[in-house]
Amino acid sequence: MPLDPALLRSLPQRPGVYLLGDSAGELLYVGKAKSLRSRLRSYTGSGSASLAPRMRKLTEQAASVETVVVGTEAEALILEANLVKERRPRFNILLRDDKSYPYVKVTLGEPFPKVITTRRTPNDGSRYFGPYTSVGPMRAALKAITSLHTVRSCRYKLPAEAPARPCLDHHIGRCKAPCVGLQSREDYRAMIDEVVRVLDGDTEVVRARAADEMAQAARSLDFERAARLRDAIRGLDGLVGRQRVQNAAGGDFDVFGVARDGDRGAGAVMRIRRGTLLGHASLQLSGARDATGAELVSALVSRHYFGRGLAGRSDLPRRVLVPCELPEAEMVEGLLSEIAGRSVRLSRPQRGNRKALIGLARENARQALEDGAALAGEMGVRAERPLFALQEALNLKILPRLMACLDISHTQGTEVVASAVVFQNGEPKRSDYRTMRIVGGWGNDDVASIGEAATRFVVHRRDAGARLPDLLLVDGGEGQLAAARSALAELAEPQVAIFALAKRDEIVHASGRPPIRLSRRNRALHLLQRMRDEAHRVAHRYNRKLRAKRTLRSDLGEIPGIGPVRQRRLIRRFGSLRGVSEAGRTELARVPGIGEALASRILTYLGR
Repeated sequence: MPLDPALLRSLPQRPGVYLLGDSAGELLYVGKAKSLRSRLRSYTGSGSASLAPRMRKLTEQAASVETVVVGTEAEALILEANLVKERRPRFNILLRDDKSYPYVKVTLGEPFPKVITTRRTPNDGSRYFGPYTSVGPMRAALKAITSLHTVRSCRYKLPAEAPARPCLDHHIGRCKAPCVGLQSREDYRAMIDEVVRVLDGDTEVVRARAADEMAQAARSLDFERAARLRDAIRGLDGLVGRQRVQNAAGGDFDVFGVARDGDRGAGAVMRIRRGTLLGHASLQLSGARDATGAELVSALVSRHYFGRGLAGRSDLPRRVLVPCELPEAEMVEGLLSEIAGRSVRLSRPQRGNRKALIGLARENARQALEDGAALAGEMGVRAERPLFALQEALNLKILPRLMACLDISHTQGTEVVASAVVFQNGEPKRSDYRTMRIVGGWGNDDVASIGEAATRFVVHRRDAGARLPDLLLVDGGEGQLAAARSALAELAEPQVAIFALAKRDEIVHASGRPPIRLSRRNRALHLLQRMRDEAHRVAHRYNRKLRAKRTLRSDLGEIPGIGPVRQRRLIRRFGSLRGVSEAGRTELARVPGIGEALASRILTYLGR
């Protein structure tokens, strides 16, 4: 398979859709995968021998791959079906059919609504829940609803049409017969509102009521009813992985997301129609280092809509979702509305499902950014989501692939040491760790010690020809931050982003900006805490080691004939006072300069 190996290694282990093309740019195949990396790598190497002839021919012709990351396997399946139907790739002939996915339909346009299944979604005022990629989850949802709610199943157009008497469903307790007036319209609509909430994922209230009724039935020895309620509760618990709601009156969006890493940037546009993700496009952006986020989004919107002539503009949505406010939003809205012949609005979602769509578009932009870096040979390991979360939380223009953290440890102003731990792509790079004894004589002054540690760490890496970190974190508050920033300014290294993380309140301090308080669940904060804790562990271990050596020297120094040179030899040989004490006379005598007589004296002084 003549695909770039670096790109295949860098693909994410996330569900999504992949598009294989030939050297001429023609789309050959669209496939879905639970893990994009595993699926595409299975087409190469020894695993390709077991492929069907058609797929082997595909791998021989494929020269390019494009991926779309989605939230779940179900969404990957839906997107694959839509792309195959729309793009009609040559190797997807076995997947070409007209089957559509089922929905649960609540006919809210009727006075007495029904709950039915359908594969068509006309604009008739109904609510559509789905699509369900298999009928199993859909049937489970319907079973849970009918176990707790008496929704009518008849085809009468109530109240214009009505039978003379109730049907069998009424007699077996499955319907309260609104058709003959035994249930009021108000009571029936209240029940339907509850059904809609259940389908919308809000099951807590209904589940609590069912649990109370089950307990009451058990106390009344009505075990048959208790068993039915138990099964209904299990059905409600199974309604996880909330389905997207499709409203036939709306749900048409273009969703934009951007990502950047220094001078490189990438954007993604997701096309959603009637609540279903139909496809996406990605663009590479250059010259992003000095641009604001709004400028990047503006460039993406302009190139997507206005850089292709009139092509591709006939399917404009009613609403365009962007991740930030655009200064020229009114002008863009006017141009798009003129092209579409109707109103097209730009909006920045603040919460809910639409904000989640912005997050998914941003993740696909990050995927495009990483793909571009892999093809350019600029990336070894793909950056994971915590790095992008950190970049977003701290408003960094460069993705912090290489980071370092400094910490100070001392014993009441003695044995003052510093640690510098290095993280690459969010993981410790222990070969670059450093520990150092602070020689400035600062005592308890952690601020001055951090300044010295920052200077020595940067000078050491610069002299060794090692890359400086994109982000430097110091353990402490504003004082430690100012000391580190001053140290790097004297070294003419202002491009390193410096932050401080205070232990007590877990607040991130940044120079020239208010303190940043991140949510305790934020991936960015977790990464910063992990770096800070690792630096503290390394510094404390080094301080404890020096303290043990000082104690050993002090105890050995009391023994006549054991001077500094012999102390150092014993420390190097046995490591601790306990090690010296547990050594035998013969083993001690083998240390240069000790001998049998001095070995006996050492053991006598140590109580052996």
